[in-house]
Amino acid sequence: MKIIFVDGYNVINSWQDLKLLMEVSMEASREKLVDIMQNYSGFTGNRVIIVYDGHLISGNNGSREERSNVSVIFTKTSETADNYIEKAVNKIGRKVNVAVVTSDNLEQQVVFQRGAARISAYEFYIEVKNSEDKIRKKEEKRYSQKRNQLGDAIEKSILEELEKIRRSHWKILTGVVLLRYNQ
Repeated sequence: MKIIFVDGYNVINSWQDLKLLMEVSMEASREKLVDIMQNYSGFTGNRVIIVYDGHLISGNNGSREERSNVSVIFTKTSETADNYIEKAVNKIGRKVNVAVVTSDNLEQQVVFQRGAARISAYEFYIEVKNSEDKIRKKEEKRYSQKRNQLGDAIEKSILEELEKIRRSHWKILTGVVLLRYNQ
């Protein structure tokens, strides 16, 4: 299992659909990112930690919320998402498989030096979209395999009666067509 730190606002501002949603509602764009990350995490088995800046809110103690295999963190006053991610990576970066998603070049260099892989927001977008395509294909395959036929739900004796009716109607229909053709 890989732990992936996501610089929340960096990703939202880099992904066009989330950026457009943010113009309507900051909360909606954050929730959409969480939903996307829950699907991604569930499919890949990776642990995702989304970190949002809370450093400009005075008196903010920060917060952490767990949702399935995704943690959502708002940093405390005077702590940026970058600071939080750097500290966390410094603790675990050389012990476990860690990646950091950000398009901030300086942040990419810092976390790389501390043992984490770096992924740009765009590269991660492509990875997430590929995962969504695989999920969709898997679901389509599962749906088509589970598709119930009418015959699966009806008793054999009723099926036989329906088949007799179908054949008799076919004979009648064929007879009518032949009659019209011969006229």
